[in-house]
Amino acid sequence: MTTSPHPGTARSSTGWSVAGLLLLVPTFVVAWLLVLSTERGSKCLTDGEGCSSVPYEDVYGCFFAALAAGALALLWPRTRWVVVRSGVVMLQWGAQLTMGALILTGA
Repeated sequence: MTTSPHPGTARSSTGWSVAGLLLLVPTFVVAWLLVLSTERGSKCLTDGEGCSSVPYEDVYGCFFAALAAGALALLWPRTRWVVVRSGVVMLQWGAQLTMGALILTGA
């Protein structure tokens, strides 16, 4: 007998949270490499012209929000408030995907 009403959901949330944390830095790096590989990105890097109008505070805010939400989801007890824990994992992925999108809009 399990103590959790949804043991599969708790295990799944842990997997998604770990996957998000493992992919956070590669998402950040790959998105920036894609931006810098464009003509506009290289011009911004060399001349400081045509740079993205997206505030870097938003990008880094999403990065740290995804990091904090992922850590919170991992530290959250598996059997307590499984639905809230799943929501935190969705918030983590939402922040991470938003961060990637914000970086790529500067391309």
